[in-house]
Amino acid sequence: MTPDYLLQTARLLRQPGATAAAEFEAHRDALAELLNQRMAARPDLHRLIGPDNLPMMQDNSRNLCRFMGSLFGAYTPQVLVETVLWVFRAYRTHGFQTTYWAANLDTFVEILREQMSAESYAELYPFFSWLITHIPIFVSISDAQLTEPLPDAPNHTRHD
Repeated sequence: MTPDYLLQTARLLRQPGATAAAEFEAHRDALAELLNQRMAARPDLHRLIGPDNLPMMQDNSRNLCRFMGSLFGAYTPQVLVETVLWVFRAYRTHGFQTTYWAANLDTFVEILREQMSAESYAELYPFFSWLITHIPIFVSISDAQLTEPLPDAPNHTRHD
């Protein structure tokens, strides 16, 4: 599988409606905090993220929520694919295990189901399902890329 395949599948996702995007944005910081609390309570956390990476995991939760909120407001499939591939590669170089993302995203989906309206959840869930489904491909591509120098983070600015 290639980044082009990921891009093709990402193009099938539909931008959530304005109501769902606004609800997510209104809850964004609280969602990140709940994700951090639940992940920090996991007995296997250090095995998932490596030693001394709790602050980095907490930043990842906040960044995930900011990034997804931005995407929900102006969805661009290429931005999604490039950013996720960069995240997998960057965090793995810091000791995060590939199993971290399944645990993290599954936990986040539970939180979304609890905190969001059913209508908004139904519009947002496909993005997280796409991420979860494609974890093996992100791992495979990042495995190949880990032997290459790490580029700067994708610079995608939000246009309000």
